[in-house]
Amino acid sequence: MPELPEVETIRRQLEPEVLGRRIVGVEVLDERWTRPEAPSAVERAVAGRAIEAVERRGKYLILRLDEGWALVMHLRMTGNLLLRPADAPAGTAADLMEPERLGAPRLYESPPELRHLRARLELDDGSELLFTDARRFGHAVAMRGDELDAYFAARLGVEPLSGELTAESLLELASGRTAPLKSFLLNQDRIAGIGNIYADEALFRAELHPLSPAGSMRLEHAEALREGIVEALELALRNGGSSIDDYRDARGGRGSMQDEFLVHTREGQECPRCGSEIRRVVVGGRSTYFCPGCQTRLRRRRRRKAAQR
Repeated sequence: MPELPEVETIRRQLEPEVLGRRIVGVEVLDERWTRPEAPSAVERAVAGRAIEAVERRGKYLILRLDEGWALVMHLRMTGNLLLRPADAPAGTAADLMEPERLGAPRLYESPPELRHLRARLELDDGSELLFTDARRFGHAVAMRGDELDAYFAARLGVEPLSGELTAESLLELASGRTAPLKSFLLNQDRIAGIGNIYADEALFRAELHPLSPAGSMRLEHAEALREGIVEALELALRNGGSSIDDYRDARGGRGSMQDEFLVHTREGQECPRCGSEIRRVVVGGRSTYFCPGCQTRLRRRRRRKAAQR
């Protein structure tokens, strides 16, 4: 699933290309993309409007439109939002041979063929925004801009790369939680944008076991975890995100963060820090990778008994 670095990479690529462009046509090819709203309702709300801003909140990508409207998209597990220039051949993603790009040099060949197309937005310069999704879990909703705050407040917590995430705020969010740290990090209504990949990478950097109860952290653990989260996400941004399965950036290319993983998907390999063998367990239905040698498993903190009267 695309996480914060992948969605932010797409946002940064799209912003200079589509800002100020007008959406002259919208075609929703899969009614599941807008469910429960009818595709025609979203098409009417978006068509003819100019793009005034390209934003991200957690794993959501937002096109701010004129007259107070917004198109909010979530890529879910296998969604991609591709920009096809006006002069690109039909049926292909964008040209990968751009002179500048986000992340390290590409390690892969040409972009995938355009498949699993769910929606098409035509812009006034002849370019197109194409939403593809193999498993059809991606979603879009059109709403008034003044509804966005309430929409996200009900779904998302703090942004991890903002000043809102501190060791103290992490402790407050985790207070009394008995769920494993891995599950805690995946909960979007506490910290927005972290998924399976970067939860593993952050916990490894913090030297914290993924099965430690979230409420067992002390201030020093929370500070290490905050630093681990920021380091993992910022490195992923510099590498254009992670392309393990379906993820492609807005130009149809792959990220290279998967070549920088310290533990994720490295079961059976040697830990880069202590040399122990990296292991895999399942936490909350998600494959979780960690080092049993240097990631400390914290004990559940006992509650103090009420003073006897």
